[in-house]
Amino acid sequence: MKKPGSKGEHNLQKKFETEKRALAFYNSQLLNHLNPEMQQFISEQEMVFISTSDAKGECDASFRAGDTGFVIVLDTKTLLFPEYRGNGVLASMGNISENPHIGMFFIDFYQNSIGLHVNGKARILSNEDLTADLDLSRKLKMSSKKLGSRKPISWIKVDVEEAYIHCSKHIPLMQKIDKIIHWETDDEKLKGGDFFNTQNRTKPASK
Repeated sequence: MKKPGSKGEHNLQKKFETEKRALAFYNSQLLNHLNPEMQQFISEQEMVFISTSDAKGECDASFRAGDTGFVIVLDTKTLLFPEYRGNGVLASMGNISENPHIGMFFIDFYQNSIGLHVNGKARILSNEDLTADLDLSRKLKMSSKKLGSRKPISWIKVDVEEAYIHCSKHIPLMQKIDKIIHWETDDEKLKGGDFFNTQNRTKPASK
């Protein structure tokens, strides 16, 4: 069986003499699918951090949030999540259109202070694609209560290749406070305004 991980991490494991620890982790924690506990964990989350890169390897990290369970577990090897109207840049989907590799990081800050990494390959699906795929459409209808009233502009389907724990020891345990979320608003104040004071500067982008 091929050893999990990249050539780079294997070289550094040798350099820093962590090969035995790494092998123990691979053998005890790394799966190529989502087991029942992982599936349940994902269904209870309302946020996920995602990482993508373009064809040149230029990376982008982003954040997605929604109602609890908005990332839908279709089966042990497949996830589906909606993409909504945002700032119009479409950085994550743009990267996926060039390079399908995606990393997802789910964190439970509120109960167990534990994390779950999911790596795989993603592709963009339109609403029409979902309607045309009867099996996918059926599974989505079964999970529709998790999506709320917002209408996605598209969907991301992820074929799972790796799933593994992120240990609890450095994840803070937080208390959740109710906040009114104004989904898809264009109100600058509600969006955070010019919090980082970037608007009054030379503009790098042209039409």
